[in-house]
Amino acid sequence: MKWTELIGRILLAQLFLMAGIHKITAYAGTQGYMEAMGVPGMLLPLVILLEVGGGLMLVLGWKARWAAAAMGVFSLTSAAIFHHNLADQMQMIMFMKNLSIAGGMFILAVHGAGILSLDGRNRI
Repeated sequence: MKWTELIGRILLAQLFLMAGIHKITAYAGTQGYMEAMGVPGMLLPLVILLEVGGGLMLVLGWKARWAAAAMGVFSLTSAAIFHHNLADQMQMIMFMKNLSIAGGMFILAVHGAGILSLDGRNRI
């Protein structure tokens, strides 16, 4: 089970790590997209910090409950803002993906990172 918890955290985190890194490399385009969707572009550094920082926190299992809860709320919020056109099949899929990710994050927030984590190092 301990390895399954670690692999699960890595799989959840990789999506956010890759998205955050992409936002850094395509900063202006991402900022423009956010603004076109009604989100202030000045929030982009916070989004990058959450995605990259939170992703690393999940991989390491450091403050994982807090990181997972924040990323779960972020996933729900981004679903509502960016994928609300449910008549478009692709947007419906993206909306449901975000809901599923939020569900995984909330389970992680409740159960913690497991023994193979910085949070679990005192339980060994």
